[in-house]
Amino acid sequence: MLRVVTINVNGIRASANKGLFTWVKHQRPDVICMQEVKAHQHQLADPVFYPPGYHYYYFTAEKKGYSSVAIYTRAQPDRIINGLGWSCADDEGRYIQVDFGKLSIASIYLPSGSSGDERQALKYEFMQHYEKRLRQQRRETREYIICGDWNIVHKQIDIKNWTSNQKTSGCLPEERAWLDKVFTKIGYVDAFRELNQEPHQYTWWSNRGRAWDKNVGWRIDYQVVTPKLRSKIKAVNIYRDERFSDHAPLTVDYDLKF
Repeated sequence: MLRVVTINVNGIRASANKGLFTWVKHQRPDVICMQEVKAHQHQLADPVFYPPGYHYYYFTAEKKGYSSVAIYTRAQPDRIINGLGWSCADDEGRYIQVDFGKLSIASIYLPSGSSGDERQALKYEFMQHYEKRLRQQRRETREYIICGDWNIVHKQIDIKNWTSNQKTSGCLPEERAWLDKVFTKIGYVDAFRELNQEPHQYTWWSNRGRAWDKNVGWRIDYQVVTPKLRSKIKAVNIYRDERFSDHAPLTVDYDLKF
């Protein structure tokens, strides 16, 4: 069984202080995909960031303390790919991929458009570029597990306050239509929803208005997989017993081996 965890840590140092790596030790995932690491590796001197038995790979933003992604993996990959080949993805450290034979696992952090029109336009540009990459990957003979914070809810079931957020970045009709395309026309699979169709399953909560306590959340963190992996999804879980970040870890177990 292959256990894959994805979490937007909203600062790896802050998450470590809240017990993330202690939880990892007990969960024993095979792969951990992190987003919004907000640190360059040379800033992480404490041994807590390097748990025994893991290889670790970071792709960081040019701007210090911003964005950035990482992957921790028990097996040493055959290849590591940093970036997607365009400015927003690469300058801001938004994509890293590790390959094991014919399986690729990626950590991705799509931009947020919540700060204004300029960033929303950049988000749409990212989505347009990334759609081409997703289509290209479907033509390959590889299988993909794409983990990360996509910053978009897919359907009404994936957000508590549906009506009041129709004009909010992350829940815009155009963004959700793009995810529809990813999951239908292009053919990727939302691993979590393959096994769990229950409402109120969220992965992010605002820090305002006691959203965490009231479970007023959004499901914007995904493991998106190629269709041949659909039958390999054996268990899914959003962990809420502890809080390491404003996002919760999403764990998926696959009937796979490296």
